[in-house]
Amino acid sequence: MEVQGFFTAIIIGLIIGALGRLVVPGKQKISILLTLAIGVVAAILGTLVAALLGVDKTAGIDWIELFIQVAFAAIGVALVAGTYGRRRH
Repeated sequence: MEVQGFFTAIIIGLIIGALGRLVVPGKQKISILLTLAIGVVAAILGTLVAALLGVDKTAGIDWIELFIQVAFAAIGVALVAGTYGRRRH
């Protein structure tokens, strides 16, 4: 991954984290910073999975890659929110 790609992944990851949080039903008791960190990790993982599937280079917007990234973010937010919810009770 190039330096420019890394910074792009961080910026996209911030948006992906917010989208992932919106997709998960209910209220999540995790901080915005943790949500954004999950989004960055989800963006990087989603890009890697899209590359493995061969759908990372398409004409126009990479909708499949974006869907994979948001799915990773939603799963990450749900797992972390579930873990934090159990730990605080």
